[in-house]
Amino acid sequence: MKIGFIGLGNMAKAIIGGMLHDQIVSPEDVIGTAKTKETREAVRTAYGIEIRDTNEAVAEESDVLILAVKPQFMEGVIHEIRDKVLHEPLIISIAAGKTMAWIENAFGSRIKLVRCMPNTPALVGAGCTGVCVNDKVCQADIDYSIKLMESFGKAMLVPEHLMDAVGAVSGSSPAYVFMFIEAMADAAVAAGMPRTQAYEFAAQAVYGSAKLVLESGKHPGELKDMVCSPGGTTIQGVRILEEKGMRGAVIDALTATVEQSKKL
Repeated sequence: MKIGFIGLGNMAKAIIGGMLHDQIVSPEDVIGTAKTKETREAVRTAYGIEIRDTNEAVAEESDVLILAVKPQFMEGVIHEIRDKVLHEPLIISIAAGKTMAWIENAFGSRIKLVRCMPNTPALVGAGCTGVCVNDKVCQADIDYSIKLMESFGKAMLVPEHLMDAVGAVSGSSPAYVFMFIEAMADAAVAAGMPRTQAYEFAAQAVYGSAKLVLESGKHPGELKDMVCSPGGTTIQGVRILEEKGMRGAVIDALTATVEQSKKL
């Protein structure tokens, strides 16, 4: 089975790295292409995969075709390849905001289609990917798609109407978490801690907190209460965050992300 990639950016490299690490495929069974020769050669060198010069060549050879291009380039790419996929490969899109109906319409035919929304922690094998499928995709293809996405983190099947929410709470939210880590580190630096050490403490605290939510099964509010001792330091910080509207700001940010996703 040949797995083809159109687009070899960060997300494509995360998928390639994950599935090679998990030995789902061998390097010689992966083909890919990108806009520039420099990118194509860099990925060939890093992963040992086969490289093609054109989108059409990848589309013709692939049994599973992963469209790993930005949303604004999807229409042009599909226009190039739609007459080259007559053997009905499984097509996987990771383009934000592009619905299955939009993709099918761009192809001008009913295709076996999986839509995925991964996030940047996939680059370190800690991704979280939402997956939805159209009615031409069989259970075996669903299982295989989930297996590919789980090679670099968690993957969950969701109905398509939730994909904009997936994009907000998983796809975009790492940026907000990075801002939170940076702000906490700034506060530690202001209190006298060296910058490098401050980032280590802040990032590890966020990592450990997320791990505790996932592994303990406890509600985040319950875990928050466990940290807030009566008359202690933490509850004073919680009071300030509530006064500044932290929860409302986070909700507003993710809501704006959902609305923008619908416009893509």
